[in-house]
Amino acid sequence: MAYRPLSAVVLAAGEGTRMRSSLPKVLHPLCGRAMVLHVIDTLTALPLERLVVVVGHEAAAVTAAIQAGVGTDIPIEFVEQRVQRGTGDAASVALTAFSDAIDDDDVIVCSADIPLLCPETLAALATEHRRTDAAASLLTAVLPDPTGYGRIVRDARGNVERIVEQGDATPDELAITEVNPSIYCFGRAFLAPALRRLSPENAQGEYYLTDVVGVLRGTGHSVLAIPAADPTETQGVNDRAQLGDAEAVLRHRINTAWMRAGVTMVDPARTYVDATVELAPDVRLLPGTLLEGATVVGAGAVIGPDCRVVDSIVGDGAEIESSVLRSATVGPDVHVGPFAHLRPGTTLARDARVGSFVETKNATVGEGAKLPHLSYVGDADVGAGANVGAGTITANYDGREKHHTRIGTGARTGSNSVLVAPVELGDGAYTGAGAVVTRDVPADALAIGVPARIVEGWAKVRNDEASESEAGD
Repeated sequence: MAYRPLSAVVLAAGEGTRMRSSLPKVLHPLCGRAMVLHVIDTLTALPLERLVVVVGHEAAAVTAAIQAGVGTDIPIEFVEQRVQRGTGDAASVALTAFSDAIDDDDVIVCSADIPLLCPETLAALATEHRRTDAAASLLTAVLPDPTGYGRIVRDARGNVERIVEQGDATPDELAITEVNPSIYCFGRAFLAPALRRLSPENAQGEYYLTDVVGVLRGTGHSVLAIPAADPTETQGVNDRAQLGDAEAVLRHRINTAWMRAGVTMVDPARTYVDATVELAPDVRLLPGTLLEGATVVGAGAVIGPDCRVVDSIVGDGAEIESSVLRSATVGPDVHVGPFAHLRPGTTLARDARVGSFVETKNATVGEGAKLPHLSYVGDADVGAGANVGAGTITANYDGREKHHTRIGTGARTGSNSVLVAPVELGDGAYTGAGAVVTRDVPADALAIGVPARIVEGWAKVRNDEASESEAGD
């Protein structure tokens, strides 16, 4: 079998009115990734020479989302179908991107709303298309309920004769259960002239790409129809219910792949991992865990139950329980929760502890430091080994601007302390319970009262006395 170049066309111009959404249908997310990107991911796993995407409704937004979301070296070209005149017209618009005179290549054409397709299935379609030297090949599916799909009409010898859309089908044709999910492989030399012979004389008044099959058969060319081994892969998404069904299938695939790669999921049905997440071996995910966006989880980490982690890094051996993390970095052997909220800009160093009902934002917490409970630490640096007492807050906002707080290495705050930024609590310094600190506290000093007065050297004397007492014992 001689080598022929392979290209692909994705039809992403439709409005998708049944989604009842201001967001273009093809941009609705599935497992953290736009629907159209799942289709492109599948196609770019093949040895393509070129990929053309036909855009139309909200063309600029769709184009920008694809450009931001693809991670392939295969060149992607965009062409715009300015007037929605059907899939046949969209395919004709796509061919305008093929300006070269040589047309001995094959072109896979599929819709952007079939996100469950697997590369192996498309590769098999292309291979069989070339093996039989067909002018066109299409993937079909046998469904118990074919409602909404075009029906595959075969002749007496079992060869595909044409495709009839549901709105144009007779009662006998409506009884056919083999359907067309709009996944094709064409010889480009046959596709272009066939498109020129299409007519909009149908129930929708549109140019149907499906009619190319009848045109090619009518001119004596061979058309191959291959039933899909797994009809689930051909499942299209036209409304929110079908979107939910596709999400369930995709999540099952993702979870199964991670478990086979060494990740433990105590209850896979209640574990949600986006397609963009990275997990190391020996990660343990408890029920109710949601991992989203660009989240990365290190080896041996335990997350859950009931956690949401978005665009965050979780280090080796860390434990996150019943908490929410957004754009946070959690170091190795850190413990977070239960009921903590790490907001963007939070960085926790090795062995830090953030406990119950603690909220952090734009905060750096040093190695071994502890924020055990009931605290707000925002726009702050907490030094290594420091201990932030229950109810402590960094008052970072003066009504106009945010200000920074520094809590030094080994410092201690008493319960219900308020650190009014900008302020610095020096290394080894203490605050008394209920202190309102409005000015810097030197190293080893004590801040006590409202507003706090400073007793310099207090912490050093206390620590020296403690050392002498231990020596005497």
